[in-house]
Amino acid sequence: MADSQPSDTTQLLRDWAKGNQAALDRLTPRVYRELRRVAGHFMRNENPGRTMQATALVHEAYLKLIEVDNVDWQHRAHFFAVAAQIMRHILLDAARKRASAKRGGNTPRVNLDEIPDMGAERGSQLIALDDALTRLSKLDERKGRVVELRFFGGLSVEETAAVLHVSQETVMRDWKLARAWLLSELNS
Repeated sequence: MADSQPSDTTQLLRDWAKGNQAALDRLTPRVYRELRRVAGHFMRNENPGRTMQATALVHEAYLKLIEVDNVDWQHRAHFFAVAAQIMRHILLDAARKRASAKRGGNTPRVNLDEIPDMGAERGSQLIALDDALTRLSKLDERKGRVVELRFFGGLSVEETAAVLHVSQETVMRDWKLARAWLLSELNS
């Protein structure tokens, strides 16, 4: 990602951002498998009776991604970070609707030691985690982004560092501190 020559995927992203429809047509099959992986990461341990499948999540996110304008794609990890953020919001919106309809909006605590395997109550726990993450982001935006990219986006330490333009050591330090802060926040 630090190469002076952009990858084929990065070049396609940049061409698509400039309005080249053929670039989007060539890009789609290249990124679909990775988008499915990210969606699978989100959907892991969902309730068996869930209404949304990973494929539907990818398709809904894809529709939102192709509507995104004026993005200067830095590299493929930047694209997947944006895609993960979109998927996160799609799932959070669905979880909030379910929680308000079924439980009157009550959200249980989340044990951060169980992350990323949050179990059957994932929807309500996801809402609690998102609320805590929003508070963390207000205190330290970068730590919030690290959690978002690593947990919600499934990005590696290297990819997260590239997206945030920081060292891998900084990502790991932020990840550890953010997890400790979130654990404290969610258990208080």
